[in-house]
Amino acid sequence: MEKYFKVCACLLLAFLIGCSQNPTPSNKIVIWHWMTDRQDVFQRLAAQYKNETNIDVEFQLFAPSDAYSQKVIAAAQAHVLPEIYGILDKKSILADFIKAGFVADLTADFKAADEAWEKSLFDKALAVNRFEPDNIYGIKPGTYGVPIDVTNVQMLYNKKLLAKAGIQKPPLTYDEFIKDVEALKRVGITPFVSGWGELWLADCFASNYAFNIMGLDKIMATIRGEVPYDDPDWIKVFDVFRDLRDQGALMEGIVTKGNKYAEQDFALERAAFTFNGSWCVNVYKDMNPDLEYGVMLPPAKSSEHPLKIWGGAGSSFVVNQDSPNKVLAVNFLKWLTAKDQQALLAVETMNLPANREALADIPPILAAFAKGMDSTTHPTIWPINEDPLVVEAFDKGIQAIIIGEKTPKAVAEEVAQVKTKQLAKRKR
Repeated sequence: MEKYFKVCACLLLAFLIGCSQNPTPSNKIVIWHWMTDRQDVFQRLAAQYKNETNIDVEFQLFAPSDAYSQKVIAAAQAHVLPEIYGILDKKSILADFIKAGFVADLTADFKAADEAWEKSLFDKALAVNRFEPDNIYGIKPGTYGVPIDVTNVQMLYNKKLLAKAGIQKPPLTYDEFIKDVEALKRVGITPFVSGWGELWLADCFASNYAFNIMGLDKIMATIRGEVPYDDPDWIKVFDVFRDLRDQGALMEGIVTKGNKYAEQDFALERAAFTFNGSWCVNVYKDMNPDLEYGVMLPPAKSSEHPLKIWGGAGSSFVVNQDSPNKVLAVNFLKWLTAKDQQALLAVETMNLPANREALADIPPILAAFAKGMDSTTHPTIWPINEDPLVVEAFDKGIQAIIIGEKTPKAVAEEVAQVKTKQLAKRKR
């Protein structure tokens, strides 16, 4: 919360002081980014664009991400932002940048030429940068950012370890998964690992099953305070973690394991299944180039509602509203997100392309992740979001269930109590 107010204060100051923008050559575009793994290919693409258009493009790398974010805030304060940059923060912070006049509305650009640009990109990625009518941020409806890649979080399986346990194909249902857990344990293989020491990843897994068990409408009703967290369906969601624990599916120490350590466990074949994002393709390539694995949706527990996974834009760029080279910047982003450039980025960086037309030219494992994009959702595109204290109680409750400290019912009741308190505070 303190960080939020500091950002808002900086942006408000920037808006009020009205410092002058440094002049930029009429044929040059400057882009700030934080992606250390992409600088080389970005420079190659810049050279290619120069050859094709005679427009200079300069990618300036600032890392780590915290240092980058601080630089962007300081530049906004001094009105010296480049033509193109990224905003690494919550959607509310993007809204603050828009209100302060630092981000161009690209809606008309996406709609131009029979919406060809918009239609070529994954809509779920665009949604992260889109503000719908009557949004809670008070932003004019429109699209304000350009995704350059997409990501989603799914389950992965080790093909060799499954074969060793006599498992011929990955499970589709939760019951099939539990049978596979038993088969893996019989041959001494740890069934499942994930970085659930990081609360967001456990929360993501729980969200998958909340959608599967009760559906979007009931989840949103819960966030609005119309359905309590001790409702039977929410207890079923918590019970998934109790059952995984009791079935012996989880690697020991999973609630204290950071995702990097969980990635090492899976890459070094210490577990047959894991839960991770599409960025892991690049990670596993470095950790174990010979790893044979596949991608699957988490196994469904119910057939009543579709299982949803978290996903959307991985990295996005915005255009500086104040730049005199705004048109050049938009044209470059159209080129960067075109099929050929997106395919090159995908191959070089092992990230999913934002352009759906580039999927035919990407590695098979990335293509497998891409198949899940139609099943994605994300809190950033939901009409409302849960109170942070409720989310914290929810996620810590999951950890308490896994280590056997609390029952699913007890956690559901505790989360319901926190929700009631937070709702009461809002009404004051």
